[in-house]
Amino acid sequence: MNILDYLAIFTLGYPSMMATIWICGGVYFYLHWERKQPWPATFVWDDSAPNVTVLLPCYNEGANVDETVHHLFKQNYPKMDVIAINDGSTDDTGSRLDALALGYPNLKVLHQTNQGKASAMNNGLREVTSEIIVGIDGDAILDYDAIPYMVGHFMSSPNVSGVTGNPRVRTRSTAIGKIQTGEFSAIIGLIKRAQRIYGMVFTISGVICAFKRSALESIGGWNTDMVTEDIDVSWRMQLAGGQVRYEPRAMCWVLMPETLRGLFKQRLRWSQGGGEVVIRYFSQTVRWKNRRFWPLMLEYMISVAWCYSVIALLLAWLISQVTLPMAWPITTRVFSYFGSLLIAISFIQFTVSFYIDSRYDKEIFRCVYWSIWYPFAYWILNMATVVIAFPKAMVRRKGKLATWTSPDRGERFHEQ
Repeated sequence: MNILDYLAIFTLGYPSMMATIWICGGVYFYLHWERKQPWPATFVWDDSAPNVTVLLPCYNEGANVDETVHHLFKQNYPKMDVIAINDGSTDDTGSRLDALALGYPNLKVLHQTNQGKASAMNNGLREVTSEIIVGIDGDAILDYDAIPYMVGHFMSSPNVSGVTGNPRVRTRSTAIGKIQTGEFSAIIGLIKRAQRIYGMVFTISGVICAFKRSALESIGGWNTDMVTEDIDVSWRMQLAGGQVRYEPRAMCWVLMPETLRGLFKQRLRWSQGGGEVVIRYFSQTVRWKNRRFWPLMLEYMISVAWCYSVIALLLAWLISQVTLPMAWPITTRVFSYFGSLLIAISFIQFTVSFYIDSRYDKEIFRCVYWSIWYPFAYWILNMATVVIAFPKAMVRRKGKLATWTSPDRGERFHEQ
């Protein structure tokens, strides 16, 4: 065997190994905790229920914000108010929010120049007096029991600093949307379950999250110079000793890209944000007191190496086809064996995750066929974004304000 054979084994063997780890962790989470929790639950609140403030940052959400706010105020929770922050929108978002405030006394609207989501969240944080803060995006639809489920974690343990909910894809009218539905279940949902078991959660999804206000204030709120403020605040909160939990019953229905261009733009930002966080906090995570971060860091670094190894293997194969077309007999057998193994494990992963998530989303089985294309389409996309984004994360200047324009987010679906 030569170096190319070992590279082929790593390229196909590593995803198989990680999928097995995620499956085991996700199954344990489900059996040990999730299946024992009532769904749906019945809540009875008294005066001891903590006050909750929802922060709703909005940038050019004129097409979505009315629906988002109307659903927010249908929450089955008695002590809730909303602070909406208009982040310098150039459409009619500001005027729509002002009009909504006239109909909802518990809605407060703030206006600022465009400074990014993190700045908007900090602006809202300064106005909060509630014990618990919930954050959602301006185009999201929060399930009516989402806040009660998340609040329960803060009431059950004083060590809980943050809770990440369960984003569900609304845009399922296209192949891209259907594949993403499977991804959020079989990949993202299963990984969060497993990370909760193994140690630290990589990110609290910014589209549906809850925080203890004192924990947020102790770390100084959100950093405004990180392109993914949700990953950054997750790491800082856990580095400060706080516990982050995953609550799959706290669902939030989100609009996702329906075009390859929008999807690539979104994933490029996610990849760059992950790289920025790892680079900035690497020196802290390697300390003994933060050893629970080590598996997370190791997995991330190997994943980045895997992305570059795939590129190297493809280039080596192309060159060999020109120079020595028959020089890869062992590698061919490696691909046959490990490729079959990867397909089998991927099938198990999707089966397990779809079974678990079908508890909350019966329609998910309609996306089974499209999910089989995930390894072929999305792995290539994610690999490309990591290869491009990691160098960008390394050279990005600290302190530079992070602003961006959201991708298409499936607005064609919303207009139907």
